[in-house]
Amino acid sequence: MTVRILLAVLWPAFLVAGLAEGLLFSMFNPDDIQVFGVDVGLSRMAAYTIGFFMLWAMCTMSGLLTAYVITGLRDPLMEPAQDDLRR
Repeated sequence: MTVRILLAVLWPAFLVAGLAEGLLFSMFNPDDIQVFGVDVGLSRMAAYTIGFFMLWAMCTMSGLLTAYVITGLRDPLMEPAQDDLRR
């Protein structure tokens, strides 16, 4: 995978993760986060940081999967044969 494709995936994923984090934490208070009924005891800044990086990772995986599918699918029936290129 080229650096250009990687950067084309990471930058939009960063922007979308920032927007998603704003939306997520405008609906949920980080002080009230519980896992299986147990308070996790994270500071607000730690919750924002972990939330952002988790959202960025999810957006990046989605973009990388899309890039892989776009660049990885090659239909041999649609590609011209070597004989056709020589004519």
